[in-house]
Amino acid sequence: MATQPRATTAPAKCDTCEGEGTADKRVQQPHKKALINRLRRIEGQVGGVLNMVEQDRYCVDILMQISAVKSALDGVATEILSTHANGCVRKAVQEDGGEDAIAELLRVVRKMIR
Repeated sequence: MATQPRATTAPAKCDTCEGEGTADKRVQQPHKKALINRLRRIEGQVGGVLNMVEQDRYCVDILMQISAVKSALDGVATEILSTHANGCVRKAVQEDGGEDAIAELLRVVRKMIR
């Protein structure tokens, strides 16, 4: 499976990431179209894994495809994490020291590496 070229990370537009709770916050992803394309490709890969299981394909082949899906999802997560750190967290640090934003970022990273 070919790897996708990495887009350069631009700071997120954090003008709208204000809100009372996490569900209220919105951030316009700077590379939204590329992220959507990557996620649609991953969606196709997951469908391919489903087909492989339905067709009783060899276990190792299925596991390799699952590994590719996980890797692709990790790439998307890393891109979004980078946007968050370079945009939302940076803005919070500049405005008020960012203790809450840094704590939230660390919680997310801990969950991601489990």
